Amino acid sequence: MNLRIVTLNFWGTEAPLERRLELAARQLRAIDPDVVCMQEVKPLGDATTAHALASRLGMTACYARASAVLVGPRDATADEEGLAILAKAPLVERRSIALPEARPDDTRILLSARVATAGGPIWVHTTHLHYRLDDGVAREHQVVAIDAAIRACGRDNTDPPQILCGDFNATPDSDEMRFLRGLTTLRSSPEPIADKRTHFQDAWLRLHREPFPGEGPAHGITWSSENRLTRPLRSLDLDRRIDYVLVTTRKKDGRGTVHACNVVLTERDGDDDICASDHYGVFAEVQVVAG
Repeated sequence: MNLRIVTLNFWGTEAPLERRLELAARQLRAIDPDVVCMQEVKPLGDATTAHALASRLGMTACYARASAVLVGPRDATADEEGLAILAKAPLVERRSIALPEARPDDTRILLSARVATAGGPIWVHTTHLHYRLDDGVAREHQVVAIDAAIRACGRDNTDPPQILCGDFNATPDSDEMRFLRGLTTLRSSPEPIADKRTHFQDAWLRLHREPFPGEGPAHGITWSSENRLTRPLRSLDLDRRIDYVLVTTRKKDGRGTVHACNVVLTERDGDDDICASDHYGVFAEVQVVAG
């Protein structure tokens, strides 16, 4: 059995929200994922944008708040934002941890859920790292903490594979992403003993060569100048691959093998070319049963 998973930064509640929700739901129905990991999830009515999307897809959702900006003495959720994991199957367990480099109005987290599969429950994780172009050191501290949290869920040879999704706000050649891919060492403290090394598979790179000459989703780009919703934040540099599905090291029995990976949720709607979000999503299909 393979697990079909999509990661998507949904862009909060930016207008036109209902059109974006319907556009996302239509494309996700066609993809038919087992799990959807979401970032920039915001409150909507009595629930969140993730719950609104989950209800359209017949999935269950778990949500964790990442941060909230206080804008008044009685309103602690006016700018609340968080992460969510949507799943067709039951969520056996869930956890969330705060990541390093928290700021007064910007706390980043890792949300984790054990998802029931034919191969037994597996951990799926989602995160959203600091976004500024000069936040590289902060993101390095955050990925070291994420790796430790995932190891605490079990990374022995007999343990099931784990999947890490999210908006990392970092390109594949950055130290933080090279660390996750097992290509460099990061230090979590001044002591030499604190040097850290790990390994995850980048699902896109398992099936596509990089770098590609060119732009757009065919070249792995998820923050794209083709998507007009990115224009308000074009100062952050466009045409970058910053959204990922990462999988722990493949097992000898085939578990953890990446069988498919593509950039998705690129469809445009209407004369104004609205996309589901200012980010494109990433889809991957990962083997979770031995064979």
